[in-house]
Amino acid sequence: MPQGRIEQFKWDASTVYPNTSRIVQVYVPQQYTPGEPAALMVFQDGQLYLDPDLDMRASIVFDNLIHEGSIPVTVGVFVDPGQPGNRNKEYDPADDRYSTFLLTEIIPAVRERLGITITGDPEKWAICGGSSGGNCAFTAAWHRPDRFRRVLAFVGSFAQIPGGNPYPDLIQRGPQKPLRVLLQANRWDLNFDQPDDNWYSNNLLVAAALAERGYDHRLILGDGGHSPNHGGVILPEALRWLWRPSPDGNAYTTNLHEDDL
Repeated sequence: MPQGRIEQFKWDASTVYPNTSRIVQVYVPQQYTPGEPAALMVFQDGQLYLDPDLDMRASIVFDNLIHEGSIPVTVGVFVDPGQPGNRNKEYDPADDRYSTFLLTEIIPAVRERLGITITGDPEKWAICGGSSGGNCAFTAAWHRPDRFRRVLAFVGSFAQIPGGNPYPDLIQRGPQKPLRVLLQANRWDLNFDQPDDNWYSNNLLVAAALAERGYDHRLILGDGGHSPNHGGVILPEALRWLWRPSPDGNAYTTNLHEDDL
C-alpha cells in the first residue's frame, strides 16, 4: 500500500490571530507528482485526526482511498488551534476570520515552504472538523464557497456559536451556494434533551435547512455523546461520499439518492 509522508512546520506569524502559535502538519500522498496540481482538504484540530492511536487516523484512510481511486490525489493540511488557548475564539464565531486565516496565511505557507502545487479548482477543495472544528468547517465554506466547496462536520458545535446558530435562517433566506455537506450528529450529544444550547437539535436544524433548499447534503446519525468515535468509524465512507462525482460527471450536484452512502 503506498504511504504518504507527513511534513510539518510551526506557524507563529499570524496577523489574523496575533500572538498565537500552532503546528501545521501536511499529508503528501505518495501519488503526488511535484508540479501537478493536487486536491486539498483542510482539517481543524489537526493532530487529533493524524494520531494513529485516536479515532480518525486520517492519513491511513487517505492512503487507502487514494490507492483505490475513491478520492483524488489529495494534500491534507492538518491545522492545530492557536496557542495559548485560542481554539474557541478561532472556531466558534460565524464570521470570515478563520477562512481568511487559512487563505492568506496557512495555505500560502504550505505552497511556499513545502513546494506543494494545489489546484485552483474550488470543486477540489474540502474542509473538515469536529465539535467546534465542525461548525468552523461549515463557516469557512459558507463565507468562501469560491474556495471551499466540500464540507465534512462531525458533531458540530453549532449551538455554541456566539449570538446563536445563524445557519438555519441564513440557509433558508440566502442564495443557494455550491456546497456539498456531510453532517454527522450524535443522539446523546450535549444538552440533547434541553430546549437551549442543544448540540443534537442544532445539527438537525442545519440539516433540515439544507434539505429544504435542495443542497447536496447528507446527515448521518449516531448513538453516542459528544465524541469522535462514530466519526472515526464512518470517515472512509464519508470521504467517498464527499468526493463522489455527480451523475453528469461534474463535482457538484443537488440530486442525492438514499443508497449513495
